[in-house]
Amino acid sequence: MRLRTLSATLLVTLTTFIIVAATLAVPAEAASMRTWSRLAHCESGGRWHVNTGNGYYGGLQISPGTWRGYGGKRYASNAHRASKKAQVRIAKRIRNRQGWGAWPSCSRRIGVR
Repeated sequence: MRLRTLSATLLVTLTTFIIVAATLAVPAEAASMRTWSRLAHCESGGRWHVNTGNGYYGGLQISPGTWRGYGGKRYASNAHRASKKAQVRIAKRIRNRQGWGAWPSCSRRIGVR
């Protein structure tokens, strides 16, 4: 009987540990679409298809080299020609590599540093 109790206790403990570890493994910087929209509002006035001629494109103002370097050409030639969803997908890759510092002023302004 003691072996069953010990086995059951061990199983519950292990299961609890796995659940807690999985919860903690979620990145603290996981950003919702709302966060990306707030960042775009700061970067481009929320205009996802903007080309202002400043060398940066789309709602999150991504340079052509960065767009290509992170796989954006799969979606469009430049960020402003891609959908909001595609721009955010590439922006997540950028953030994973460069952090929020890729958008230094606006990320600080909206509080995602």
